[in-house]
Amino acid sequence: MKQTWRWFGPRDLVSIDDICQAGAHGVVSALHHIPSGAVWAPDEIAKRHREIATMKDGSVSGLTWDVVESLPVSESIKRQVGPWRDHIAAYKESLRNLASSGISIVCYNFMPVLDWTRTHLNWRFSNGATCMRFDLFDFVAFDLFILSRAGAENDYGPEIIAEAKTRFAAMTDDRRAELERTVAFGLPGSVESLSLDDLRELLATYANIDADTLRANLVAFLEEVVPVAREVGIRMCCHPDDPPFALLGLPRIMSTEDDYAFIMKAVDIAENGITLCSGSLGVHPGNDLPGMMKRWGDRVHFIHLRNTKRETEGLPCSFHEAEHLDGDTDMVALIEQILREEASRKAAGRADWNIPMRPDHGHDILDDLNRKGQPGYPAIGRLKGLAELRGVMTALSARFDKLGS
Repeated sequence: MKQTWRWFGPRDLVSIDDICQAGAHGVVSALHHIPSGAVWAPDEIAKRHREIATMKDGSVSGLTWDVVESLPVSESIKRQVGPWRDHIAAYKESLRNLASSGISIVCYNFMPVLDWTRTHLNWRFSNGATCMRFDLFDFVAFDLFILSRAGAENDYGPEIIAEAKTRFAAMTDDRRAELERTVAFGLPGSVESLSLDDLRELLATYANIDADTLRANLVAFLEEVVPVAREVGIRMCCHPDDPPFALLGLPRIMSTEDDYAFIMKAVDIAENGITLCSGSLGVHPGNDLPGMMKRWGDRVHFIHLRNTKRETEGLPCSFHEAEHLDGDTDMVALIEQILREEASRKAAGRADWNIPMRPDHGHDILDDLNRKGQPGYPAIGRLKGLAELRGVMTALSARFDKLGS
């Protein structure tokens, strides 16, 4: 696997110098300042390439921009309303501009309204480290008593509602305000959060859109853009829902292996692929990550390696970000299957045999606790995760070499 690192641009408190010292070989980035539906112009793309290639003192970093995460799909495209056709045209133009700059992998998602959802951005472990967490009862308390979403009580059982009511009654004003900010935190890398009124307004636009409609809109989007991606040499890969279950009455359509199988078959072109995020998919107890990699590995274009730990049974559930080699996903078995897929591709002469991987998320530890960087993306916590993953990769690769397999 090619070891990469997510970077949110010049505002990121983890610098290009830090990434070099972490030993990553490539960078995953995006132009977060450009609104959804707008074209990524060649000069803006070139600027980001230069920023990644240059260290603070002006010397060459040796890093390359390998993956775009994400080229956002607008809400208009997801709902097929307003200027959605213009936005698809802009998306195609952005793909052409990215390909001309040397980019060959574009990650995107099709989650409505909220890109990811947590209730805690710095939940504390007993050792003092912190992580991101989704507490089901806190979330339901937000939905019922802060957002006051119409009909929300119909989405939860009486036991969950009772516990959420107890939680909300015990919350301080500061915790209620923190919960509101956290749920509406916005897209990774964005500089703005949603207000409650913004969120209510966006939710209302999905009142008549169910999972089947949203899925059909995703297929229509892919039928338009994947042929262009193939023409210019870009592999597209969809990120799973995070978390992989319905929230706030919104449909979720990319949460399971079956969801991926549907879109792979609906638009059966090799460039229509998967971002295998072991953290997001791993929250769903029905997902077998090593098995999914075995069955769909030839369509996996990008990999996020992180681990999560479910705290409650069933779905929806509470969970937290675990250490990379802990949690509910057998990371060693998953990495072994990824390495087998790479070996198969290499033997077949595929140019894309070396799949980009990044250590996703991480605990805030040591100086991360003072740095206060992008939630979920600490410097030292991710470095610890990368080191652990690198160790597994090295050990398994050595065994494969010894066995000749």
